[in-house]
This record gives sequence, structure tokens and C-alpha cells, in this order.
Amino acid sequence: MRDFADWTAVELISAFRAKSLSPVESLEAVLARVAASEPALNALYLHDPDGARKAAAESAARWARGEPLGPLDGVPVTIKENIATRGQPLPIGTAASELIPAAHDAPPAARLRESGAIIFAKTTMPDYGMLSSGLSSFHPLARNPWNLAKNPGGSSAGAGAAAAAGYGPLHIGTDIGGSVRLPASWCGVAGLKPSEGRVPIDPPYVGRIAGPLARSVEDIALAMRLLSLPDRRDHMSLPYEDIAWGDLACDPRGARIGLMLEAGFGFAVAPEVRAAVERAAKIFEAAGATIVPMPALMTMDMMSGLDRFWRARAWADISRLPAERQAKILPFIFEWAKAAERLDGQHVFTGFEQVMAIRRAAVAAFADVDFALMPTAPITAFAAELPAPSNDPERPLDHIGFTVAYNMTGQPALSVNCGVAADGLPIGLQIVGQRFDDLGVLRLGRLYETLRGSQPAWPRPPFAGRA
Repeated sequence: MRDFADWTAVELISAFRAKSLSPVESLEAVLARVAASEPALNALYLHDPDGARKAAAESAARWARGEPLGPLDGVPVTIKENIATRGQPLPIGTAASELIPAAHDAPPAARLRESGAIIFAKTTMPDYGMLSSGLSSFHPLARNPWNLAKNPGGSSAGAGAAAAAGYGPLHIGTDIGGSVRLPASWCGVAGLKPSEGRVPIDPPYVGRIAGPLARSVEDIALAMRLLSLPDRRDHMSLPYEDIAWGDLACDPRGARIGLMLEAGFGFAVAPEVRAAVERAAKIFEAAGATIVPMPALMTMDMMSGLDRFWRARAWADISRLPAERQAKILPFIFEWAKAAERLDGQHVFTGFEQVMAIRRAAVAAFADVDFALMPTAPITAFAAELPAPSNDPERPLDHIGFTVAYNMTGQPALSVNCGVAADGLPIGLQIVGQRFDDLGVLRLGRLYETLRGSQPAWPRPPFAGRA
């Protein structure tokens, strides 16, 4: 029989409702998986088995009475450590932070807790969330369960590793340039960056979202039922819309789908990645969609501008810290941010203006297509110890050319696994939709899951490639 740690959230809820499985049994399987895996992966922060067991017993009692709190009652979940949970600190990945307990749950945590989901741990991230890596000055180095010598990606590093390793079915991350989708791609799971404002977050910021990672698109849709509920603390959120998240039926006949195989800057697309995405496009074409070539959306000028703005934003915070706290920041991040000292106001302003340039380019690029397919990342997972694939603070973002644009445009973007490289590492396919068409993206992703064929078995301890 399949280990309960590998069950999807949809399967767990069905079994809880039928009284064929208890939340206590489900949680114990997850805790056993964590105990066997965590010394190698370092995916978790503030792991609380005792609190989780108490919550699971309470959930089991509610299910026995037929009175679940909501659609995720009893489901084990994790939350990225930069999403506030009351009474717990937010180190945001860096040893420079003061560990002050949060006064309130942020909106994603509040919605999960209200539904009875069992938040049994937070997940690790790099300093300030400014790396696509599991490297942190605060947390132990997070590793990829497909190969421990490789990086899980980031900044939702622990979330990606936890999802692939079977630490329960749902993991909530954040994304401002690819931080949900990149670990989803490199860990072989699904990850959604919703439309900007679809999932209330506190504090909100341009391009910043919270989104779920899971082993199936169905679980992501189930999570979106809760995460998209309104919360007035997010002054950038969309008006609440009662979306039929559970209706994932999809007929692609008549749809025009763009195929983008160049990022516009940074790393060239690896041949195995390109081939996997082209095979995915052929699957959609065989199902009745029209596939049309799509040029790169991003340019080096756009990325350089965003990089200047992000450095200035980071340095504005870091420069106010006392020297002893600055010294605790990961050197790669400190060097990257400190470069903003030489920028004047015009450089920072023209950097932020690239957000508008990206939005204009996307309106033109998506004028004649309903969706777009592309690699999530141009390469597969890189060495675990590196802060970025380039290992160069002057060019730290050469791997985000396919992801960052859609944070700036606000479009929904989903990464799903579309193959495995010769070395056994996963390859991600990114599906991008028109603004606000989150459901359309999930439907297309679910269709692809049903058509892509068999997938490799999920990694289990002991993991391969020990460093």
C-alpha cells in the first residue's frame, strides 16, 4: 500500500470524509518521512511534531462528528518562513535578522489555519529571498532530494525539497522573480505563481505573490480555494472572485498557444530542456491546440534595470543595519546589494521603469495567443553549495529570464514537470496565461499531467548523490 505521506491532498480529504483514514494516521506518516529525510535535506524550520499531533487529533474529532472546518481540514502543510505565523519569528533566511515573534498570521497562514490544515513546520529560504538557492546564513544548506549534490532552487528552497520528498501534499511559498516556479522545476513538482493580487499577502509589494507547490495540479487548485479568499490587509489584492477551482476539465481545441524557447538574456537553454519543452508542445498540438512560435519577451536592458532596482531596495534596508549585523549576511548577497551604493536616483528610477517596459512587451506578445509554453528554467539544478548558477554577484540572475517577466506583468504562471535529463534531474515546463486567467492555466496544466505519460518514482531516503 502507498505510504500515506505520498497521498495527495485530494486523496486525503476523500479518505477523511469516508472515514477510511484519520488525520492522525496521515500526519504520523509525514512525520516519519521527515524524520528519515530531514537530516539530509534541511528543508524545515520550526518543525513542531507535538503541536502537529495535537492539531491532528482535533481534526480527527471534527471529521468523526462530520464537522470539518474547511476543504483542507487535517491536511499536513508547510509554509515558507517569510510568511508570518503568529508567535513565531521570521528570520527571512538571514542570520542578520532579529528573531521577533510575529503578532499575527499573514493571510495565507490565516486561511490555512481557519480551514483546519495542520501547519507542522515552516520551510527554509536563502538570505532575504534574493537567491534561487538553498544557501543561507541562517539555515543549514537545503539540498535537492533527487540528488543531494544539487540545489533545490529558491527562494522557496525548503518548500520545493519538501514537496518532492513527500513532507505532506501542500507547501506554500513566495515568488518575486521565480521563487515558487524555479524550485518546482528543479524538484520536479508543480508550482503556481498566481495572478498578482489573487492571493492576499502581507506585506504586499510589486510582483510579490504567495503560491502553492504540490505534486499535482489538482492539489494546487484545492489550495487556491482558500488562498484566494479576501483579506483587507493586502491593499494590492484583486476583488475577490468566486472561481470554480475544482473544475479542471480542459479542451484545448481552438486554443492558440505560443512556444517561447529563448529567454532574451542569460543562460542558453540546455538541449535536453529545449527538447523536453518541444515534446510538451507537440502533446498539446496533438490534442488540438495550435502552436505558434513566440520570440523572447525579456531583454538584457529589462533585467539590468530590475537588478539595479532590487539592489537599491535591498541596500536601503541592509545599510541601516549596524555593522555587526551586516557582517552576518551571506557575503554573496551583501556584495550584490552593496553595489547599489554607486547608483544615483536616475539609475534606480530607470531600473524600476523596466517594470512598465516588461508590461508593454507582454501586452504585445500575448495579443494573439491564449497561453504560452516555455522552459521554467534554462538549465537543470546546479551545485547545492552555490548561491546562483553563475556564482557571480555581478550576474546573479541569468537563470530567471523565463520566470521574472510574469511577476512584473501580473500574469499567472505554472511550472509542471515535463521530463528528466540524462542525469536524472527534473525539467520544468512553464505555462503562462493571460492576466487573471489562473483557472485556465491550471486547466492546461492538469491536462498536460494526464497526457504526459508515466513519471519517475518520487525520491525516497536514502537519497542519491550524497555530498
